[in-house]
Amino acid sequence: MQAWICNAFEGPDALTWETSDSPEPGKGQVRVAIKAASLNFPDLLIVQGKYQVKPPLPFVPGAEFAGVVEAVGEGVKHLSVGSHVAGFAGTGGFGTHTLSPAALLMPLPPAFSFEDASAFLCTYGTTYHALMDRAALKAGETVLVLGASGGVGTAAIQIAKAAGARVIAAASSDEKCALCLELGADATINYSTQNLRDELKTLTEGKGPDVIYDPVGGDMTEAAFRSIAWRGRLLVVGFANGQIPAIPLNLALLKGASILGVFWGEFAKREPQNNAACLMQLAAWYMEGKIKPVIEHKLPMSHLKEAFALMGTRQVRGKVVLVND
Repeated sequence: MQAWICNAFEGPDALTWETSDSPEPGKGQVRVAIKAASLNFPDLLIVQGKYQVKPPLPFVPGAEFAGVVEAVGEGVKHLSVGSHVAGFAGTGGFGTHTLSPAALLMPLPPAFSFEDASAFLCTYGTTYHALMDRAALKAGETVLVLGASGGVGTAAIQIAKAAGARVIAAASSDEKCALCLELGADATINYSTQNLRDELKTLTEGKGPDVIYDPVGGDMTEAAFRSIAWRGRLLVVGFANGQIPAIPLNLALLKGASILGVFWGEFAKREPQNNAACLMQLAAWYMEGKIKPVIEHKLPMSHLKEAFALMGTRQVRGKVVLVND
């Protein structure tokens, strides 16, 4: 097998493409021949040593992947050799093969493509947990999606629309806003050229959004939260901006608003049955054509550093996916 190895927390440039023997699965594990893997923002943080979790060195980065089960360890009952699966294991995805706990793998329907599956679990799992579980989104409510053209942003547009909500998508360029409209957003705000609060006031007739989906952070968070509706919910999804905002809590008091943390990985570990139910609903929506990952770039697995560079420009719409032949 071949894989990208992180020997030091020095960022993508320090990763090395190495060859080793294919590992044998232990109890409860399977070996997966990886067909595709996608990049997520935590993949960058983890190789920089800035993520909440620091794996012991050396390790293979790559949280999210899809492929075919090649070998099965003792005690694995629900998967067999040849099963198509998607996984979100935190590490191990940026290579040709990986060992994964079988419990972390989602069996795929035959019509689910590997490329789509590799860009599905993290973004759509996070977003469904955020909107439907944490925010208890109801049909007819208005959702503001910040960073709406990115991986989780595009997922948020699709899931909110599938749930019957009205979506206002905020992004940093006219091109990104155009993509959001193609995905079903009801209105867009280009926050590079338009005032977010003024536009929200106009688009919601002064009421404000019921739910704010925020994977961006920075100054954008407070500006959006100041516009939130009565009993609104702010979903803290991530900080792609690089800055963790400090919000005056009197704003929550004045609007009767809630600030809700979203940590899908921990939710999946602590509440596996609830997570499985969420994934079943998402898979059904995918098969019905209601949701589909937006993949702007597909590169060979050996081009990981180029993929990281693309993601670093913040110009990617949707996801970057790496594929093995």
